[in-house]
Amino acid sequence: MSEAVELVPYSDDWPRAFNAIAPTIAACFDPPPLRLDHIGSSAVPGLPAKPILDIIVLVADMEKMDPALVALERAGFEFRPEVSNAHRMFLRKLGPAGHRTHHLHIHDSADEVRRHVMFRDCLRNDATTRAAYLAHKEDLATRFREDRGAYSRGKSDFIDEVIRAAGGPERVPWNP
Repeated sequence: MSEAVELVPYSDDWPRAFNAIAPTIAACFDPPPLRLDHIGSSAVPGLPAKPILDIIVLVADMEKMDPALVALERAGFEFRPEVSNAHRMFLRKLGPAGHRTHHLHIHDSADEVRRHVMFRDCLRNDATTRAAYLAHKEDLATRFREDRGAYSRGKSDFIDEVIRAAGGPERVPWNP
């Protein structure tokens, strides 16, 4: 199912929803994840976003993920192998109407996780960057309303520049 890109006003329910599901996600991993963070626009107070929680998990060893994947699928997440690779696993959770409610990004690269957390923190702490990012997202959402992939790719250069300016690590190459 293809879903249109729709930005909605920020909701105080988003951090509460993250806090509610984080223990369930963490319990799926043995050993426990090294990090588990709410990222993306839904993690930035006041920033309109797609109504999807983005969650990032740092693990020590992707080769030991099979039991965690089984547990995550039991918890309602769907593994998406076509957008995963040896260093990144992507899962999503759908709501009752079949719309995405959660994106779960599992990485074994601390630098990649650090990039996501750093970008989130830059948006939380810098109103000018947050406003520029919102304007950029609104433009992309208008131009690519029916193309989530183009919308997401369109944000990459902006995100990279913010992270570079903050002294963050370079992007980890991604090849599914």
